Formats: sequence, structure tokens, C-alpha cells
Amino acid sequence: MNRRQFLVGTSAGILSAHFSALARPERKLSAIGLQLYSVRDEMKRDFDGSLQKVASIGYTEVEFAGYFDHSPRDVRAALDGTGLRSPASHIPYDQIEKSMPAVLDAAQVIGQEYVVCPSVEKNRLRTIEDVKNVVEVFNNAGARCKKAGLQFAYHNHDFDFEPVGGKMFYDVLLAETDPQLVKFEMDLYWVVKANQRPLDYFARYPGRFPMVHVKDMDHTPARGQTEVGRGIIDFKEIFPHSDQAGIRHYFVEQEDLANPWPSMQINFEYLRDLRF
Repeated sequence: MNRRQFLVGTSAGILSAHFSALARPERKLSAIGLQLYSVRDEMKRDFDGSLQKVASIGYTEVEFAGYFDHSPRDVRAALDGTGLRSPASHIPYDQIEKSMPAVLDAAQVIGQEYVVCPSVEKNRLRTIEDVKNVVEVFNNAGARCKKAGLQFAYHNHDFDFEPVGGKMFYDVLLAETDPQLVKFEMDLYWVVKANQRPLDYFARYPGRFPMVHVKDMDHTPARGQTEVGRGIIDFKEIFPHSDQAGIRHYFVEQEDLANPWPSMQINFEYLRDLRF
């Protein structure tokens, strides 16, 4: 190949890559949800009014973390009155282990798709046998959910990446639970805080992550939580891999705010305007 042929070929390759990039349409989130733990004190004070406010900001989906003494029918009526839908709810491990019939009935009345265990307490995970017991509980819960037309999932914290019996609890769950029965709701903040990479897990376990929690990490040494778009987590890098991960639902969550509403507005507006 002479110099002219080389330059022509190189230029053609660059132009082809350029136009391929231009041809890829920018994406945006079709639905933005809120994990209601973010506004739990407001929900305690005014259940229906808080849901109305969530809807007025622009959120279209909510994930519950408790029903605040409301029956499933009352919850469904409140959702219908706002136009919100609830694809999922966080259900404590003890209820997953002991009260699944009531959990499944409530999810069906409310119109949910997912039953999500939000955590397993560290004091339950002292040995590898403890971990195997959780795997069994989750597979059983997943089978019962499937029979009811629902899907079971697990939500992580940073401590799920600590070793138990020489292996990380989160890795064991992914490897040993049935992929069809147990999915995962990845909390992106807690994964990053545990010094792990979400994209690594998406690549190793494609399709296992139908939901994510979206909150950002601030610039302080403590790496606390902040509004989405104001921290160090690169959502423009993560979200293009949504299809690989299997993500269908994006739930904002920001914990322990004295007045959560301004932050919920900021979070929504950033995600509404985000293109990736």
C-alpha cells in the first residue's frame, strides 16, 4: 500500500466512524420513577398529598418502601387518583421469609410487577452457610413470585460487597440464584461506594438488572449522597448499557433529607433532560 492509498483508507475509516456515531439517535429515559423512601416522612404526614406532589414534579412511577397503614386497595386508589403506577415495592427480608402470601396478594392488588428485598442484615451473614440459606430463601421466593405472575428481585447496599466465608455476598447471590427467578435492582451509588463498577456486573450478568436506583455521590472524602448530576457518578457512561443490563425502571433515591422536595425536583429535571 502506498502513502496515498493509506491516507485515503484512513480518512474513509474516520468518516465512516463519524457518520455512524451521528446516525445513532440520542436516547432519553422514557419513564422516571421515585423510591418513596426518599420522602418517607412526608408520606407519613400526608400519604395522598405526597403522591400528588410526586406526580406534579413529573415522576410517573413510584417504588414503595412501606404502605404507611394503608390497605393495598387504598394504595391502588391513591395511585389511580394521581396517574402514577407502582412497578415495585421493597419488602423486608422477614416478610419474604415468612409472609409471602400476603406480600403477593398486595402486589397483585396494587398492580406491581416486582417484589424487592431491600437488604439482608449483616448479622444474618456470618458464615457461607448463612449465605446459602439466603440463596435458598430467594430462589423459593422467586418461584412463588413467578407462580403469581410476579418477579422477585434483590436491592444492594455497599456492605453486600464485603466477604463472607471468603466470597462477596453479592457475587454469590448472582452466581447461585436462579437467573429466571431472582433479578437484581442495582443501587448504582452503593456499588460505586463499594469500589465496584456497575458496567462490570452488566457485562458478567446481562439481563439480570431490570431496575436501578439512581443517586449521585458527592465530592467529599465521605462520599455522601447528592442530587443526580451534581456528583461524580457518570450516568452518561452507565445508561447507554441499559439494554445489556436489562434495565426497565429507573428510581431516584436520596436518603435522609430534612426537606426532600427541592432535591426531588432537581433529580427529576436532570434525568428528564439527560441525553445519552
